Amino acid sequence: MSVIERRRPVPETAVREPRVTDEHGRRIRGWELALRYTLLLVVLAITVGPFVWQLSTSLKGPTEDIYSSPPTFLPEHPTLHNYKRVADTIPVWDYAFNSLKVAAANVVTNCVGSALAGYALARLRYRGRRVATLVFILAMLVPVEGIIIAQFTTMRELGLNNTLIGVVLPGCIGAMNVLLMRNAFLNLPYEIEEAAYVDGANVWQRFLRIALPSVKGTIAVVAIFAFMGAWDDFLWPLIVLSDPSKFTLTIGLNYLHGTFANDERLVAAGTVIAVAPLIALFACLQRYFFRGVGEGAVKG
Repeated sequence: MSVIERRRPVPETAVREPRVTDEHGRRIRGWELALRYTLLLVVLAITVGPFVWQLSTSLKGPTEDIYSSPPTFLPEHPTLHNYKRVADTIPVWDYAFNSLKVAAANVVTNCVGSALAGYALARLRYRGRRVATLVFILAMLVPVEGIIIAQFTTMRELGLNNTLIGVVLPGCIGAMNVLLMRNAFLNLPYEIEEAAYVDGANVWQRFLRIALPSVKGTIAVVAIFAFMGAWDDFLWPLIVLSDPSKFTLTIGLNYLHGTFANDERLVAAGTVIAVAPLIALFACLQRYFFRGVGEGAVKG
């Protein structure tokens, strides 16, 4: 072996330290990475912290201090007795079933109606399309409190007061959901529909077989928003419902605050029961929820 071969320098790539880069390939410095993780932990504590505290409070027994300083998130003796007390105090499962029926109907009507309206606004050509889009935008600017009296009067004239249909009907199609679907359909390439039109596909076939399968992510977003809006709604069910057997969960849990205001363990258990379905729904649809970036792309 020659002297030159023995003294050959080690390639720079062999001793280079691994670099952390962002999505654009730009190197992230150590202090910048630490700052990002610090901000993420702060946001996580602010958003998830109250729910973790409620969950911890709901699992604590009557002898544990829930106002200790600093707060303790891990119960010393975890128990599910508080959830049993909620079921013994109010018919929580009946209320939850009523809320589930309202939320499921709201999801179906919003997904179907918003998809149809969004496709009509984005892909069809007719006179007054821009005016119709403007109407949906203006509808988002009207606060619910400004039209709630008119909604109640309408439900009373239709004989739908004190019914779950009366709870569902005003929110069966949301203006924001229609605009979300419109924007999703606008991102689809026109060449695909033109090819289907040349092959003899009518408007319903283009909608069902081409456009709709390409916007599954936006449909998941609409479904989550519709379910959350119906499940968490308190003011409208409180106004339109008077029969306790038809109360939704948000109204029923209000009795825990009124009668057992000093028992935070009971209130926390009811809150966890109300939040659990939302977490389960998002866990099931999260893979579609984050598909917004690639919505409308052509798949090979």
